[in-house]
Amino acid sequence: MKNYEVVFILTPVLSEAQMKDAVDKFEKILKDQKAEIINVEQWGLRKLAYPIMHKSTGFYSMIEFNATPETISKLETEFRRDEKVMRFLTVALDKHAVEYNNKRRKGEFNKKPVAAATTEENKS
Repeated sequence: MKNYEVVFILTPVLSEAQMKDAVDKFEKILKDQKAEIINVEQWGLRKLAYPIMHKSTGFYSMIEFNATPETISKLETEFRRDEKVMRFLTVALDKHAVEYNNKRRKGEFNKKPVAAATTEENKS
């Protein structure tokens, strides 16, 4: 089993409930294929870099998981069949990307360095 990450953009005409149902559908496909879901993030409605299907915004979602290559082909087939999906990209993660994602999930990139915080307090 390899580590993968899939980012997909859903059409902005969906309601919040329909968008969540679509994400749940793809999670269920992964679970049915015995994939281990590590992280699911919904980034919300974002502006697209360029129009897709005459739409300038879309609901972005990301799923990080461990799976076999056969699972990826089934998941991507479902993405192609679903008219709610405007774009998707599946990436196989190497060990550095997995380590980076672990740190990002723990919030290690958002913390202030201790030394910088103490020097700022001394200036005040």
